[in-house]
Amino acid sequence: MGLLDWFRPRKLAPAATPASELFDDEFQRKLEMLALVSRRVFSGRLRAERRSKKKGSGVEFADHRDYVPGDDIRSVDWNVYHRFGRLLVRLYEEEEDLSIYFLLDCSASMGFSGSQKFDQARRLVASLAYVGLANLDRVTVLAMTEGTLERLPTTRGKGRIFTVFRFLSSLLPGGTTDLAESLRAFAAQHKRRGLAVLVSDFYDPAGFEHGINVLRYEGFEPYVIHLVDRGEAKPALDGDVLVVDCETGDEREVTVTPGVLDKLGKAYAEYLGDVERYCTQKRVPYLAADVSTPFDEIVLRALRHGGFLH
Repeated sequence: MGLLDWFRPRKLAPAATPASELFDDEFQRKLEMLALVSRRVFSGRLRAERRSKKKGSGVEFADHRDYVPGDDIRSVDWNVYHRFGRLLVRLYEEEEDLSIYFLLDCSASMGFSGSQKFDQARRLVASLAYVGLANLDRVTVLAMTEGTLERLPTTRGKGRIFTVFRFLSSLLPGGTTDLAESLRAFAAQHKRRGLAVLVSDFYDPAGFEHGINVLRYEGFEPYVIHLVDRGEAKPALDGDVLVVDCETGDEREVTVTPGVLDKLGKAYAEYLGDVERYCTQKRVPYLAADVSTPFDEIVLRALRHGGFLH
């Protein structure tokens, strides 16, 4: 257990911020602006026009394979047969609507220092979900804690954003972080692959890499949104204190000195860098979401710098 783990004092889970405050009229006005920006960024094409493709019976040629008894004779490429004497079947690209999955970490650390971090995460999920819904993509929202999932069923159309609001506003942070276990359950339950937007502070005792790797290895397109609260690296502590892990309840007595706080700050900066470097190495789109930055500025960065819109 690293130094950072011991500076997450136990906090009672905050009451859920009401939807009327979390997703107020001003928030909804900004959503419309963000949806318009997403259309401009995508050069006038609705994002629903971006389809995931698989080999099937569509209209765009993809490849050949050898003919086997039982294949439709109409799919044989007779030009190839006449030229080379081989019976090959034409394969085509089959178009599918894009599926977007929002995977929200709801562990206790997301509620550290009140609801600021968790509220920021929920606003970001709601904003990006609205962009997807407005562009007619299939949107699914899942809440993760202690290796389990709570799911808002797949929905389409921007009028469904109020269902997303209700689901998100009902969630509370609590329990431990086990991203890999939650994401293995997610992959097993969702056979339709697509964009998987992982929203977390990545305080996972097993290591943040494992959860991201589950999405990579299971054929999803991971997109990482890293919730950052730099105040966590500068706790208002001094002298002899008892620090308690907000997720596990483990306790440790610590003498807090300027030197200890300096080490904590450096460990926090190194941890942020580790997550970003790992995503860069694995070519996973990464977005740092500081709690002090307005949510719409973060969403605009996501739309303009790639990863969420392709």
